[in-house]
Amino acid sequence: MNWYLEVLKKYAVFSGRARRKEYWMFFLFNFIIVSVLWVVGELVGNQIIGMLYDLAVFIPSIAVFVRRLHDTGRSGWWWFIALIPLIGWIILFIYMVEDGNPGQNQYGSNPKEATTEKNKIESGEMKKCPECAELVRKEARICRFCGYEFYSKPLTQEQEIEEFTHKQVLRPNQKKNINIDEDE
Repeated sequence: MNWYLEVLKKYAVFSGRARRKEYWMFFLFNFIIVSVLWVVGELVGNQIIGMLYDLAVFIPSIAVFVRRLHDTGRSGWWWFIALIPLIGWIILFIYMVEDGNPGQNQYGSNPKEATTEKNKIESGEMKKCPECAELVRKEARICRFCGYEFYSKPLTQEQEIEEFTHKQVLRPNQKKNINIDEDE
């Protein structure tokens, strides 16, 4: 149901890409709703509710169709191939079941990969760089894209001793006596 509602939220968004799952889940829920409304209309003897619903989802249906074409690397103008009887619909059906282009194409980034990135962040496998917003491994200290340092660099043993001695409050006559074993 979330896929159906997601399409309705993007009511007239014709830009971007739509996954196969987004398109076909919208198609499935739309088919179920239309079927139920048709049966109710037959029982009542009036199909006005079904017609109003069809009118309400007309634009989102075309929008998700165009975004699905974009996912396969095709322009939304391919929608007009449906005007060719039978063959046009067969060609469009093939485009709708075809897997989307991997990676980014001229219409945007792959929505399937974006979902995978979100899952990687939620699972704790990856994190986003606050500087450039790219994904990096969660244990990364430096972003490989922009060089942002997630944590300060670890101090060497000499730097730690230096820092430690500066933090101590020494009495005026007290000597600094630090022994470092080279074997440890």
